[in-house]
Amino acid sequence: MKKRILILTASVGSGHIKAAQAVAEELRRQAPETELFTVDFMSREISFLHWLMKKLYLIILALVPNLYDHCYKLSGEGSGGSLAQGAFSCLMLPVLRKILAQYQPDLVLCTHPFPEGACALLKKKGSAEKRNLPLAVVMTDYSLHQIWLYPQVDAYFMATESMKEEIEKRGLKPQLAVASGIPVSMELREMLPKGELRKELGLDELPTVLLMGGGLGLGGLDETLRQLEKLPQKLQLLVIAGRNEKLLAKVQAISRESHHAIRCWGYTDEARRLMGASDLLITKPGGLTISEAFVLGLPMLLHDPIPGPETENAVYATRHGAALWLHPGEPLARAVTELLQGGLASMGEKSRACARPEAASLIAEKILEFCRS
Repeated sequence: MKKRILILTASVGSGHIKAAQAVAEELRRQAPETELFTVDFMSREISFLHWLMKKLYLIILALVPNLYDHCYKLSGEGSGGSLAQGAFSCLMLPVLRKILAQYQPDLVLCTHPFPEGACALLKKKGSAEKRNLPLAVVMTDYSLHQIWLYPQVDAYFMATESMKEEIEKRGLKPQLAVASGIPVSMELREMLPKGELRKELGLDELPTVLLMGGGLGLGGLDETLRQLEKLPQKLQLLVIAGRNEKLLAKVQAISRESHHAIRCWGYTDEARRLMGASDLLITKPGGLTISEAFVLGLPMLLHDPIPGPETENAVYATRHGAALWLHPGEPLARAVTELLQGGLASMGEKSRACARPEAASLIAEKILEFCRS
């Protein structure tokens, strides 16, 4: 009998969406007969309230990041964390009930903690049928936070073995806990060599630096460009502004005056190929972004992490020698110069050593086995 799998994700940045897409891609490849449904739990079409919460989150992030950092830390501790989990779960439960009634899934897979929490609450307090609905979760960062942790989750997929060990230390006993890595698209495993990619993309043969601020275009990329203008060596600078139209306009204005060769994009499907064509990536340390860079063996210069999860991602990448974390006040131009003069090859090897290109395939395989059992 055909299985119905519902993937619940959230358009808060692009990482949660990308993880959902990567797993869905593998599920279709391994079991084309499976019925798959992917729902953005924070979209306006699903819930105006959820969409409003997302907008409020982005405003807080942009205007008072220290407040977000405080909330993140509070929600990761004891009673504060449990209170936050319970509040978000109750708020989102009515929408979840409607989604489940519409799709009637045999298994729910979440790549964001908000729909996960609502599912966990439904399994805890719902009917016998709802209590037995299998719930799987794919975490999208390199650290564990309480907002992801619910005893009602049946299967956890996480980035590292240390996260798996920490789950066990916290007394959770899911039926399945797999240190799979963070799932990335198969496209990365089939990427053309750098030189061929540059030809296809119409790029020059210059030292090439890619600047990204995630799907939301965060991270002060316009200021980064101004810092790079100090470098006398001509570079090819590729800038992805995401959905940040104001940033895109600023970059276009800077490019007209720069002595570097600057190319810029808004939100684009070419991001992975641009990564494959680059020598260095300057970015915020989103979990999916650094996972994709690992697979490509792409060295990273990290800056302006979102307080909390991205800070932990930056710690992980730098600790493994795959990235250099530039703290506020440290000279960016000098760091780029030093890397281009000789640090990239070693950093690229260490980046590739962190890669888990098979993560999506492994997650899909385990989920299908779990459905059958």
